[in-house]
Formats: sequence, C-alpha cells, structure tokens
Amino acid sequence: MLDYEGLYDAFYMQVYSFLLTMSRDRSLSEELTAQTFYKAMTAQSQYRGEGSELTWLCAIAKNLYLDEQRRRSRQSPLPEEGPASAGPMEDDALDRDMAFRIHLILHDMPEPYKEVFQLRVFGELAFREIGRIFGKTETWARVTYHRARLQIQERMGEDG
Repeated sequence: MLDYEGLYDAFYMQVYSFLLTMSRDRSLSEELTAQTFYKAMTAQSQYRGEGSELTWLCAIAKNLYLDEQRRRSRQSPLPEEGPASAGPMEDDALDRDMAFRIHLILHDMPEPYKEVFQLRVFGELAFREIGRIFGKTETWARVTYHRARLQIQERMGEDG
C-alpha cells in the first residue's frame, strides 16, 4: 500500500516541473499535476514497484499531457493567417519551413526516437530525466536522441 500523502509531499514539485517543462503553461501544469496524483491514487493496483515512484508518476503525467494535447488538437480550429512576425520576412519564412519539415519527419519517425527527440528538444529535459521516464539509463537516452537526430538530418538531406 502506497503512502499517497508522502508521495504528494515528496514528488509534487518534480511532477509539476516536469509538466511545466513540457507544456510551458502554469495553469495546465497545476491541473495535470493534480490529475496525476488523483490517477495514481485511484489506480494503485497498476503500480508494480518495478521502477521508482517518480518514474511512475512522470509516466502518468506524460500520458495525461499527451491526452490533453490530443483533446485540444481535435477541438481547436485551424488558426487564421495573422500578420508576419517582427523579424525579416525571408528569415521568418525559412524558420517556419524548417520547423514544418522537422515536424513532418517527426510525424513519421518510429518510437522511441520520436518521443525522446521531442522530450529533449521541445521539453528541454535532461538525458537522465528522459532515461527515467522510459525506465532506461541516461546513456540509452543519449544514444536514442542522437540516433533520432541523425535520422532527421538524413531525411532533411534527402528532401533537399
């Protein structure tokens, strides 16, 4: 039987920080952190004790965040075309084109490369934290990230 009050006291800030890193939204992070601990409390039979409690909580948090992202993407209409950013028009267009190409490549990339790359680049997580999320080592996270980066570079070269 897990001590949920102890879990909450010990890991609240770490889970909140993890979610804030991914979402960059304080309000959403607070809400998802609360949902994480609620889900952990109601799904206690799913914790097998194989990994650390923090890893288990971060996995729940990550899944809740991904569910929220999917829910939001289904609900939000396509954005209207707005004015260009303040930077030079050519640079802005190149940056958007490059970002779009990377996202297209990521879309087709197999797991775990896709998720590790996204956690590292967009979530700005340390390799140690990524390894813990997957229940692997820091070295595994580093190698997986670098392989993903190489795949993206190769695909960018193929696409011209």
